[in-house]
Amino acid sequence: MSKTIELAKVVGQQVLNSSTKLIEVYAPKIANEAVPGQFVNVKVCKNTAPLLRRPFGVAGVNREAGTFTLMYRIIGEATHILAEVCSGDELSIVGPLGKGFDMSAKKPLLVGGGLGLAPLLFLAQGFGVGKSDILMGGRSASELFWTDFYEGLSEKVFLTTDDGTAGTKGTVMAVLPELLASGVYDCVYVCGPVPMMKAVANACLEANVKCQVSLEKYMACGLGACLSCACEGIGKRIKVCKDGPVFWAEEVGEW
Repeated sequence: MSKTIELAKVVGQQVLNSSTKLIEVYAPKIANEAVPGQFVNVKVCKNTAPLLRRPFGVAGVNREAGTFTLMYRIIGEATHILAEVCSGDELSIVGPLGKGFDMSAKKPLLVGGGLGLAPLLFLAQGFGVGKSDILMGGRSASELFWTDFYEGLSEKVFLTTDDGTAGTKGTVMAVLPELLASGVYDCVYVCGPVPMMKAVANACLEANVKCQVSLEKYMACGLGACLSCACEGIGKRIKVCKDGPVFWAEEVGEW
């Protein structure tokens, strides 16, 4: 696992919706090393609180510019502090951390919901323009601002919303079985709410399609030392930060 502590400079922030932002930072070493599926641990330098860093999945990199992007929801003290930083402010970032996605799929299907769509965006970038399809779900059309990022990157974009205001009404499971039955996809990559990931993984198992999941757990250190992110795997305990956060679905015993 390659990792470094880098003093990064904020390039800028972008408002995505009322509670979600995108931040771009200049950190050339991390930007050069990061692969899809990895994450970083972040602390705002000008604040002493909170004491612990916060993990964020890498949403994309620009290796030539030496920058990478993160997307986050403003929900707690750490993210409220992060939301206030301006261009030129410094962040202390540890990364890249964890293991990334398997990139051997010939025709990948990405399935995501909520902020789980951020690491999948980097994955779509990694596969290359037009190589992947994306199935994304949200409660309503207002949550699917993600389409602006995926259109032009993924070949096909499938949408579902709980209220039917965009795409197919229902969850991603209203569309996924038909997509799996088409025989087009040789691997599914999923990240998002746990019930969604579990349902997708089970559907892939039934359809005999490989599936990788990107788990999200509370992490205090991000290095595998504190055990706060440990969960039950098949035949062993696994550390999400060090053994993952990406796992083959059949490796996960506890959701």
